[in-house]
Amino acid sequence: MTDLSRNQTSPGKPIDTRRRQVLGALLSAYTATLIPWAMAQPVRDDEEGVFLALSAILVGRESLNSGLARRLHDGLIDQDAGFPKGASALLSLIDEEHIDPMMLQARLDAAYPALAPLPRRIVTAWYVGVVGEGVAARCVAYEDSLMSEVVKDKLVPPTYAYGAYGSWEDKPA
Repeated sequence: MTDLSRNQTSPGKPIDTRRRQVLGALLSAYTATLIPWAMAQPVRDDEEGVFLALSAILVGRESLNSGLARRLHDGLIDQDAGFPKGASALLSLIDEEHIDPMMLQARLDAAYPALAPLPRRIVTAWYVGVVGEGVAARCVAYEDSLMSEVVKDKLVPPTYAYGAYGSWEDKPA
């Protein structure tokens, strides 16, 4: 009997979860070396770590709000229980094939249709602050969403009046 045949699980034999945990930890550690700031962000578990690393790649920011990341991650999982598995597969694909983030969506649309919706959902969640679509849409952030963050030095989110009550009524001169 060869070493290869001994390592394969037979139909009646349970899967060795320790091996999977070690492989998951190694993948997380390796991903953290590719994205140095990933280790600086607090995460609850490996799934959230994968989401944060993937988010950093997709939105092109070194630092992301960890509280918002937690809410977005939870919201995406509420919308799709298979989200963590898909996110992990997408991060592994980016790592294995060294896909440029600017070419990622075209590559996924052409060759990996099952993973193609994930970057759009993640980027939309970060920039708009909404997870889900249609009647299932849920607003997770407004003021802290990236669409507000990237312009906050010049603009304030609409619907906020930063003057005295009624100041928005004053007609311009």
